[in-house]
Amino acid sequence: MTFFLSRLLARWVGSRGWLLPAAVVVFVFVTSWPLMALAEPAGSELVRPGTYWWYFVVTATTVGYGDYAPETVAGHVVGGYVIVGGIATLTTVFTKLASVLEQAKGRRMQGAEAVRATGHTVLIGYTAGRTERIVAQLLADDVTGLVLCAGEEVPAHPMPARPVRFVRGDPTAADVLARAAVPHAATVLVDMGDDNAALAVAVTVDHANPAAHVVVTLRDLERAELVRYVDPRIRCVQWHSPRMVTEELTSPGIAEVYAELMTAGGADTFSVTLPESLGRLPAERCRTAMGRAFGATVLAVRTGTDLVVNPAWDAVLAAGAVLYYIGPRRLTGAEVETVLRAEAC
Repeated sequence: MTFFLSRLLARWVGSRGWLLPAAVVVFVFVTSWPLMALAEPAGSELVRPGTYWWYFVVTATTVGYGDYAPETVAGHVVGGYVIVGGIATLTTVFTKLASVLEQAKGRRMQGAEAVRATGHTVLIGYTAGRTERIVAQLLADDVTGLVLCAGEEVPAHPMPARPVRFVRGDPTAADVLARAAVPHAATVLVDMGDDNAALAVAVTVDHANPAAHVVVTLRDLERAELVRYVDPRIRCVQWHSPRMVTEELTSPGIAEVYAELMTAGGADTFSVTLPESLGRLPAERCRTAMGRAFGATVLAVRTGTDLVVNPAWDAVLAAGAVLYYIGPRRLTGAEVETVLRAEAC
């Protein structure tokens, strides 16, 4: 009886929501109380107002503390009625709750739920394998609050095991960007399948959140001029360099530094081999002497097959080491030897 009643209630609950189980509980309570009063002896402690509600709760939920119990056979029948009604109601409530949770999970997996966040990072566009690598690097750099906004071609959350929320839809649509909370994001990466799509999305994102740090990946960096017409603060990064993408997201402006280093004119990167006649040298002396004399900054040093980026100031460089530096021009070994010997004096 309990099984069939719960199944019947479950079907009704599907169309009537939470109202029916609440109505059933109220109905069972209202009808069982006078029935219990008729079944029990006059003056019974069980049917007093301050007691019966407690008996009803522990009986309907099948907890059964046993502190109050019917004394008559008719009272036991009424108690059975309360138990059956409680079980049926609880079954439908838990069924409805499970259904609601499953539907909510399904909506999140399908990217239909709106994200409520501020100061987060939104990744717009999905490329299998590539996006996973970008996400993994950002998580390794302790970036939290990631939101992936992908197009309709992505049917479900592609990274459900990672701490990344998912929104699905046309990234040029204002309502989709709103669901991804782009207007409240601190950083936005536009990483689309082609440059035309990337440019279109960049315009939409800039309109939705002009204050965000926006990074756009392009296959043809010459098209970056088009982006600058929209907003000169938007950073464009070579699509084929995922590591540079994540560095620009976490350290705004680093892509411009890289681009400047690889552009002719101004400061460039060079290398010079230290004359072996100088012997072993402290890295501090090399940095100080080259900086003062030539305006050069030592980036790395190579000894044999070993390369050390940003060597420690107290490191000792082997004779004949190769220095990599940023400077206004290329230096000769003789020039470096002259300033290093002068520095030692």
